[in-house]
Amino acid sequence: MADKVREVAAEEAERLKALTTEAVKSQAYLYPFKGIYHFAAHRSLWRPLTSRLASTLTLSVGVTTFMFVFAYLPQAAIMAFTSGPLAAITAALLTLSESSTLINLISRTFLIQDALIDTFDGTLVSRECTDLVSDSRQVKAGSDPMARLGKLVTKPLAKLTPSAIIRYLLYLPLNFIPVVGTVIFVLLQGKRNGPAAHARYFQLKGWSKTQREEFVEKNQAAYTTFGVAAFVLEMVPFANLAFAFTNAVGAALWAADLEKSRNTAPALREQAKKAQ
Repeated sequence: MADKVREVAAEEAERLKALTTEAVKSQAYLYPFKGIYHFAAHRSLWRPLTSRLASTLTLSVGVTTFMFVFAYLPQAAIMAFTSGPLAAITAALLTLSESSTLINLISRTFLIQDALIDTFDGTLVSRECTDLVSDSRQVKAGSDPMARLGKLVTKPLAKLTPSAIIRYLLYLPLNFIPVVGTVIFVLLQGKRNGPAAHARYFQLKGWSKTQREEFVEKNQAAYTTFGVAAFVLEMVPFANLAFAFTNAVGAALWAADLEKSRNTAPALREQAKKAQ
């Protein structure tokens, strides 16, 4: 039995090492931060956010304040028995995570879903991926990527599902395990949120559910690290909705790079054949 345990542990260690190496090579975790820079440098991308700034700020401040007033102290008291001196920090992280989830649920359902789609599509247009976007919506002529976006011709993306909320609630108790539990919780959220960030990209590609699942499985490490970075940014109090927009930009930048690499590879193979 001991030999079998060591064998399984060694296999899992090798698998984790391979996934970590793949994640580092993909550099997907950088895209949320590239999204911040790109968003800041392109004022036209600000319009979807600024058009909903007042309502989203009010929602963010209200939900976060409510959660810290009514949920932080009870959770800190419980975590004092499991986390000891780290209870205050762990409870704060948990409360921020809960606030972020509530804000995302409410805002994406009622306030910003269309704005995030516009931001994603506008970023793709700014990166010369117009052909990809034009299959799903009207794209006008011009130099301003946001002004070029016309009416959607495909159905809107599905909003946050009840199963996602239930899964989140099931993961919450992990935060009662000091440090390690919180890390695992964030990793699990990243694993879920990473592929969700490319839901619009998959829709634009016209991929079936099977195609999406196969692509995500093949790039699981990259999507997890992207999702972790994006999730941590969206945990920042009062700025989480702004980061929701910059994360949409980062996801679109990643999609644009994927498209360019796909288009470049066949061209290089063709050039190699001609050279021979």
